[in-house]
Amino acid sequence: MLSDAKKWLIGKPLKSNELGEQKLNKRKALAILSSDALSSVAYGPEQVFIVLAAAGAAAYWYSIPIGMGVLLLLTVLILSYRQILYAYPQGGGAYVVAKEQLGVYPGLIAGGSLLVDYILTVAVSVSAGTDAITSAIPILHEYNVPIAILFVMVITLLNLRGLTESASIMAYPAYLFVLALLILIIGGLWRIATGQEPPGAHGTFGVPVAGVGLFLLVKAFASGSSALTGVEAISNAIPNFKAPAAQNAVRTLLAMGILLAVLFAGILFLAYYYGISPRPEVTLVSDIAERTFGRGFVYYLIQGVTALILILAANTGYSAFPMLAVNLAKDKFVPRMFSARGDRLGYSNGIIALGLLSIVLIIAFQGRTERLIPLYAVGVFIPFALSQTGMTLKWLREKPKGWALKLGINAIGALASLTVVLIFFVTKPTQVWPVLIFLPALIVVFLLIRGHYRAVGDGLRISEEHEPSIEGNVLIVPVAGITKVVEGSLNYARSLAADHLIAVHVSFDREEEEAFRVKWAEWQPDVRLVTLHSPYRSIIQPLSKFIDVMQRKAGAANYRVTVIIPQFVPKKGWHNMLHNQSGFLLHTYLLYRRDIIVTTVPYHLPK
Repeated sequence: MLSDAKKWLIGKPLKSNELGEQKLNKRKALAILSSDALSSVAYGPEQVFIVLAAAGAAAYWYSIPIGMGVLLLLTVLILSYRQILYAYPQGGGAYVVAKEQLGVYPGLIAGGSLLVDYILTVAVSVSAGTDAITSAIPILHEYNVPIAILFVMVITLLNLRGLTESASIMAYPAYLFVLALLILIIGGLWRIATGQEPPGAHGTFGVPVAGVGLFLLVKAFASGSSALTGVEAISNAIPNFKAPAAQNAVRTLLAMGILLAVLFAGILFLAYYYGISPRPEVTLVSDIAERTFGRGFVYYLIQGVTALILILAANTGYSAFPMLAVNLAKDKFVPRMFSARGDRLGYSNGIIALGLLSIVLIIAFQGRTERLIPLYAVGVFIPFALSQTGMTLKWLREKPKGWALKLGINAIGALASLTVVLIFFVTKPTQVWPVLIFLPALIVVFLLIRGHYRAVGDGLRISEEHEPSIEGNVLIVPVAGITKVVEGSLNYARSLAADHLIAVHVSFDREEEEAFRVKWAEWQPDVRLVTLHSPYRSIIQPLSKFIDVMQRKAGAANYRVTVIIPQFVPKKGWHNMLHNQSGFLLHTYLLYRRDIIVTTVPYHLPK
């Protein structure tokens, strides 16, 4: 039943040799890997105006030079990541670059930042998409968190169905969003060009405004830079591209950069020219669309596709998070289960973990996008800075043909990214301080996991010192009564030809104990019975003490103790709730005891 439900939800399992069919072409890759970056134009420009609003509407003209600075930074990042794609075609992005060029710890900082960033990608995207929906339908505003959680669950399920299937579904909304925003930008520019929009709605360009200082401007620039999150996702997901993977990834990156620049510049300019002030419950894009087209079909189309792309932008995280987790798992910094492919050849464990962690984050921040964006942005610019610094050192060490130009591009990218990080910490310390706590904590977790795997490897490695030979075997069978399950376990024990076979019965009552001895002597006279009285009604405690005594005696003679646990299995799974599961608890307890072999002999009940 569960298997049928799983097939219905995520589809039939795929064979390993079908992996090639799960690779992305450029059209699908642009939709699924660029949706995060493209969708950020729905909230990135708004962050600039939220900061400038502190100085009044007259300060909105500063959004234009700030926007030009953001576009210049975008250009530097696109050129920088283009070089990373060619230099590291195996994928891994900032984590692999920083680890190889700067060392393990910078690599872990980059990897940890990106893991958290992709969780934030899902939370921010879905929260922003929910905001767009509730802007158009205000009655739903109080249900932001449940709506956001529902969307995360749906996207998680779609990604569990496989990469190509989720990309096929999400490609149409992504391109529809680009088309809708282009229509919005063209429509707004047409209104301005034809004089339908009064020129006095915005502040005069170039006129100094009281209260606007360097601190406010750099804070607005840092906020606007949140529109650049998602640029690095393609570098992590190169293995998902069809061959030639690196070349296709570069073309996808360039296409994403051009679209992002056009949409960001258009929305920012219209917001400035219209003189729109940000409002808590209405998004900037919603205000621009209403001003341009009124609350008609086009308005609701723009709001609908904006909400859809913001929600589906979370899919960038679902594409990049599992791939990054795979690289960390290969280096033994995260559990190995993240490197295992699921039924649909995707990294299901990473997908499920991302969905659950995103839901936790949405609940913790109550779906408030503006609370998440600063943390989101600083989390991605740290890997930006580390990866570009790593590439700078790479060109200095290797000095390939044309290395001077490559060095210059990556050096500028490193300096710009580091500057943005510093601006965030200076201008928004109360919003980004969690980075200083969770990032070191995450690195400690990484190191503990690797330490565990190294200890396991050392413990399992064959050495010149051989294990002592086993001279004999002592079998202990805990028995609760005279039943078929006990009979089956004793028959199995006899088949092992052990030196000693002992049945152990724990009783809570002296009279019951004596009665059991008599019955046992009649039923199994050839099997030694040991009865243990438990005045405190515990089964595991007296049994474990007896096993300890036998283990010490057996160990002296190089004998091994084996505990055979009789276990009946009900025909229906829910029947297990009607039984005390003492056999399971005993098995779990003994499993962690050194030099004891534990085995369970199941007896399946007929009905």
